[in-house]
Amino acid sequence: MATLLTGSTGYLGSYLAAGLLREGEPVAVLVRARDRAEAERRLWRAWQLHLTPEDFFEHLRLRVEVFAGDLTEPDFGLSPDDRLRLARTTDAILHCAASLNRRSERACLNVNIRGTLALAKLAREIQDERGLRRFSHVSTVSVAGERSHEVVDEDSAVDWQRRDYDAYGRTKKFAEHLVGELLPDVSRLVFRPSIVMGDSRFAETTQFDMVRAFSFLASLPVLPLRPLDRIDIVPANWVADAIVTLHLRERTDHRVYHLSAGREAPTYRAITDTLSEALGTGRPAYVPGLEGPFRFAASVLGRLGPKPVRLGARLLDVFFPYLTYDTVFDSSRVVTELGRAPASFPKYAAPLLDWSRRQNFRYPHREWPEGADRPPAPSRPATLEDVAAAAKTTNGSNGSHSRSRAAHE
Repeated sequence: MATLLTGSTGYLGSYLAAGLLREGEPVAVLVRARDRAEAERRLWRAWQLHLTPEDFFEHLRLRVEVFAGDLTEPDFGLSPDDRLRLARTTDAILHCAASLNRRSERACLNVNIRGTLALAKLAREIQDERGLRRFSHVSTVSVAGERSHEVVDEDSAVDWQRRDYDAYGRTKKFAEHLVGELLPDVSRLVFRPSIVMGDSRFAETTQFDMVRAFSFLASLPVLPLRPLDRIDIVPANWVADAIVTLHLRERTDHRVYHLSAGREAPTYRAITDTLSEALGTGRPAYVPGLEGPFRFAASVLGRLGPKPVRLGARLLDVFFPYLTYDTVFDSSRVVTELGRAPASFPKYAAPLLDWSRRQNFRYPHREWPEGADRPPAPSRPATLEDVAAAAKTTNGSNGSHSRSRAAHE
């Protein structure tokens, strides 16, 4: 039996896929694509941060079953045979797919609520047939809504009387509620990451939105922020490790976990001091009273500014509320259960920003390796039971090391 992973071509999803495979867990992935060939190419583009071509094709052959479909389509856009095979060969779901379009209520409703409902129905189907091992839902600390100068724990995060910052946080809050109403406590986990940015082990990244926004901020001599405000940022490798570890654990101490820097979240001053020293720029002046004019300027520059500035300004316009609320999310549950805290953002921020700037905020993707040893087309669709059996016969309970770990640890 395998874990069905959604969102596997996203930034965090690629980390989750690599982590599950490293632990020897057979994985089914639902990829939005017209066919398997297109789905495989999308996976290669997303997973090459973690895998060599040889490892990638080995996993496709032995440990990964690819379903080309769409989370929001009836029966996930699968043929009747594939839909049946998916239901019969998975006993766990790790739901990471989400719409991050904070400006589009429609996109967030469609993916974050309708998509989650479809997966919850699949989970109940699995539960009724043979028992559901685990349903892990990747949510967000944004479900806490508008906050200011607070430390928020898991049990007090959802307050239905509070306003939400945007459609993303609002729909993720409703998705959590939906999962809680439809699925049994014993199999359900909810993970709420804070701002996920970079990897504490190396500088390379394939996700640049927040990095670009911070690059824009780091270039300014004056910041409309309070220097002692805290911002809750965590590295993707720690977040994924926590999710994979607890998803595969038979019993956990809690049902909901904040994956956050918690009370150790750094201040803006700590971050800017580190960046200015490493990048050779002057320390900025902090003028909180400029918040209103700054947001107006970011909005104007996002529409009319020079091209190099426009995208950074647009991103700041979207993310600025999350940069000014001075709210951290208690992470003592996961730190206690996992046995380790996340690396502090100032410790890896400068290499991340420097590498991203040198790459012009584009990951140097390698093309699809033509002539590579791809899995042969089966005479019948391989089942995930076949995948699990093959994995056991290849000395492979741990799979192969990721490219990132092999190169940087």
